[in-house]
Amino acid sequence: MSIKSKFKSFFALEDEYDYEEEEYFEEEVEPTKPTRSAAKQNVVSLQSVQKSSKVILFEPRVYAEAQEIADHLKNRRAVVVNLQRVQHDQAKRIVDFLSGTVYAIGGDIQRIGSNIFLCTPDNIDVSGNISEIVSNEEYAEKGW
Repeated sequence: MSIKSKFKSFFALEDEYDYEEEEYFEEEVEPTKPTRSAAKQNVVSLQSVQKSSKVILFEPRVYAEAQEIADHLKNRRAVVVNLQRVQHDQAKRIVDFLSGTVYAIGGDIQRIGSNIFLCTPDNIDVSGNISEIVSNEEYAEKGW
């Protein structure tokens, strides 16, 4: 007996149109348990979760300290480097070394002031541009 005829008999209705009766079968579907591979997709490694981020401030005096800065970058920490106390030729070498390190880890290096650089690994995004703000303030002080 089809569902349509059950309704007709329940409500005692007669249609003036003649429809084809179709048989409908109800299938019982048991809820499926997630497979082990599906459960593994929801698991997050505890090593990938970081509780807090750190920003390290460095004021190197010699080129040899550049490796310590690079180690912090490899450990996924942002580093602000103040090169005002380093000789000009060593400051260039430090910036070159840090540029290579940042490139290797997929990060970014930005100049944020006079001889001050911000080096960030790939897990930290920096928006905005401080250099434009600093240069505008310098122009305002000089009266340009």
